[in-house]
Amino acid sequence: MSRRRQATKRPVARDVKYNSTLVSRLVNTVMQCGKKTVAQKIVYGAFDRIAEKNPSANPLDILQRAVDNAKPRLEVKARRVGGATYQVPVEVPADRQFALALRWLVNFADARKGIPMKDALAAEIMEAYQGQGNAIRRRDEVHKMAQANKAFAHFRW
Repeated sequence: MSRRRQATKRPVARDVKYNSTLVSRLVNTVMQCGKKTVAQKIVYGAFDRIAEKNPSANPLDILQRAVDNAKPRLEVKARRVGGATYQVPVEVPADRQFALALRWLVNFADARKGIPMKDALAAEIMEAYQGQGNAIRRRDEVHKMAQANKAFAHFRW
């Protein structure tokens, strides 16, 4: 970490098609090796799949709800005290909650083998929207770890 002032957060540009920073952040999370157009095709294809399955609902609202469902409120961080390392539960800042939720959605969609990424991403978003899926399971695991280590909460710094 720098000893000088803290780096300022740069604003994220809005998405071209949906005019949303949420979609733009999702595209950036999906993107690999700087291939933004490929990532946009994947995300827009996933949105088309979501719109096919739920014609009455807006895909943006579904994505927002899925991300909110997948956000972790607590996590554990390693803290060294007198030669012993403790897993200390800490509250997750809002920007990290958002980043973790998006990362989990994309990573678990990528882990689904045998289907195109746009279909896997659409399925993962829909499952998170319904309160199911791997991203929700991961959030619950993180919360369970924090709950199990609640005794070490006084080591919080």
